[in-house]
Amino acid sequence: MGVVIIDGATVRDFVNNEDQFNKSVDEQFATLDLNNDGVLSRSELRKALESMRLIEIHYGIDVSTPPEELTQLYNSIFDKFDVNHNGTVDRDEFRAEVKKIMLAIADGLGSSPIQMVLDDDNSLLQKAADLEASKNSA
Repeated sequence: MGVVIIDGATVRDFVNNEDQFNKSVDEQFATLDLNNDGVLSRSELRKALESMRLIEIHYGIDVSTPPEELTQLYNSIFDKFDVNHNGTVDRDEFRAEVKKIMLAIADGLGSSPIQMVLDDDNSLLQKAADLEASKNSA
């Protein structure tokens, strides 16, 4: 767990650093590709989303969501990632969607720095903060 200070420019700079961004996203992809077949199945992506608990928590309080509603939501997210609709998410599709998500986060953060507690030292936001810190220490 770490505490970072981050703003939209930090996230945007990370996304625009193509080598660093692609390396970090590819590492995330490899972690999610449980059977190492080079693509993400619907169940692999769902496992990743479930582990983040973004849907089951509201302001730190557990929320009970009907299983069918969760399945519908997870399926719609998978369909968004599966751009060519072949039933799997390849590395390029994953990169493109993660890039959109990260840029949306950057837009949401704006120019005012905020302090964030990150549970995962390998999160993309942590990588963005680390890249910014490396530029500042150079």
